[in-house]
Amino acid sequence: MNLQQLRYVNEIVRRGLKISDAADALYTSQPNISKQIKQLEQELGIDIFVRNGKRVVAITEPGQAILDIARRMLHDAENLRQVGQEFHTQDSGHLTIATTHTQARYILPPVVKQFIRRYPKVKLGLHQGNPTQIAEQVLNGEADVAIATESLSLYDDLVTLPCYEWHHCVVVPPKHPLLEEKKLTLAKIAQYPIVTYDFAFSGRGKINEAFEKVHIEPNIALTAIDADVIKTYVELGLGIGILAEIAFVPERDRHLRMINAKHLFKPNTTRIAIRKNEYLRGYTYDFIELFAPLLTRAVVAKAMHLSTLSEKQP
Repeated sequence: MNLQQLRYVNEIVRRGLKISDAADALYTSQPNISKQIKQLEQELGIDIFVRNGKRVVAITEPGQAILDIARRMLHDAENLRQVGQEFHTQDSGHLTIATTHTQARYILPPVVKQFIRRYPKVKLGLHQGNPTQIAEQVLNGEADVAIATESLSLYDDLVTLPCYEWHHCVVVPPKHPLLEEKKLTLAKIAQYPIVTYDFAFSGRGKINEAFEKVHIEPNIALTAIDADVIKTYVELGLGIGILAEIAFVPERDRHLRMINAKHLFKPNTTRIAIRKNEYLRGYTYDFIELFAPLLTRAVVAKAMHLSTLSEKQP
């Protein structure tokens, strides 16, 4: 048994049980992977996969147990490599951040700028997706850190920490009737077509919750996955927009006006997430602190330690 065989098992499952795709991802041949898996099955005395001819069609029950152990071993092996790199090349390496459009577009630019200035030898990558996608990227090892508002705290294998709170606002074209209202209400908003986020993004659940609580059915004319699209269609006169307050920039959004809506919608909390038992390079701690100054290295390290202890308790 060796780590490469375990890596093959993991990659086959990651690639939807397609050995050819796993072979391409790992720069090897399909016959070699099949041979190595057979040798591992013979050594362990069990079938890891269910086969139909030469095709892998499912993973067996003992195979699933092996996969879980394999992933932990591969994770620990990667941690060992990270420890070596930390002390050999402390200021160089790779860091991949998985996040949503709103964070990447409006919050992260100054953080990225500072980080690159501080660590010019670190190759920084940004992956964008919905909260579920970015959580899975961290769990699969495709990204090191996830930043989002929704979903991250739902994953038991992630350590999540709150970063900051934000609110929704309403955006309208200049001279819109809502600008004349002394106090904005949900009933008044519901009189107009609404352009807002798709359900999976940027606190959309809080918007729905507010209308449901007062038994008002909003007229959702269009949904989008990012604020720029929402603002574009509001400018075109398709409706009024409900979006993250952090996504409205007066200097850039000169053809729109923002109306405060903090009293209408509950606040949202953006969180940062790291895979449990992950060894974090020094520059990863620094990136997190640049993004959320309260999340110092000591705070993050303590949270990671406590998550490890909780896993060990019966």
